[in-house]
Amino acid sequence: MQNKVVIVTGGSSGIGKACAESFGRAGARVVITGRNADNLRQTADELTQQGIQVLPVVSDVSREEDCQHVVTTTLAEWGTIDVLINNAGISMRALFEELELDVLRKVMDINFWGTVYMTKYALPSLLKQRGSIVSVSSIAGYRGLPARTGYSASKAAMQGFMEALRTELLHKGVHILVACPGFTASNIRNTALTKTGQMQGETPRDEGKMMTAEAVGDAILTAVQKRRRDLVLTTQGKMTVFMNKWFPGWMDKMVYNHMAKEKDSPLPS
Repeated sequence: MQNKVVIVTGGSSGIGKACAESFGRAGARVVITGRNADNLRQTADELTQQGIQVLPVVSDVSREEDCQHVVTTTLAEWGTIDVLINNAGISMRALFEELELDVLRKVMDINFWGTVYMTKYALPSLLKQRGSIVSVSSIAGYRGLPARTGYSASKAAMQGFMEALRTELLHKGVHILVACPGFTASNIRNTALTKTGQMQGETPRDEGKMMTAEAVGDAILTAVQKRRRDLVLTTQGKMTVFMNKWFPGWMDKMVYNHMAKEKDSPLPS
């Protein structure tokens, strides 16, 4: 990773920040994006104190013009892009029958269209460098989660897009990794949207028992270095993917029961 240029969307916190740290410690120059300028500046300062070369760019990935700006700014500063990490994302928790459709659109705009926009504008440089595209998905992209219909749909769409693109680029040297962490300690559940589009405000799960964002960042770095195709993390995550493939009907009941036990779950228990 020495002197490679890495863009990390949603890089001011959680898995994005952890990826910026992991790749930066490995010698990469890192571009981090986010919507909140203050949070982005604080993270950039922390990375700089670790000796990491960092370029913060305020942007909202759901806006195509912002994504184009990130790429042009990166190329103007460092001349190339070697790795794109599509990490920016948002979750939601509400029953579909009660959900305002604008919530689902917002989740799709950030999680799916943000990935499409960033990939589209970074691709010419990535083709030149025979670089890597990483999309941070979720186990929910393999196994839909009740009360998270929009989130599950956005991650499944992301994975389908990446699989098709990987096949298109099969003979062009671009590496594509779909990384699917299990439940990871981060602020994604705090910022998850309710049925009306308001932030949930607090997590319904025990964050202390989850995989750390730092461990996910290190795992993604290793997977990029080895140019792996897929990365599924945590024992629970791997078992969920495996069992859903072979016993989908049984998994419907198991997943329902598990998610219904969350604090303040909208699912009838």
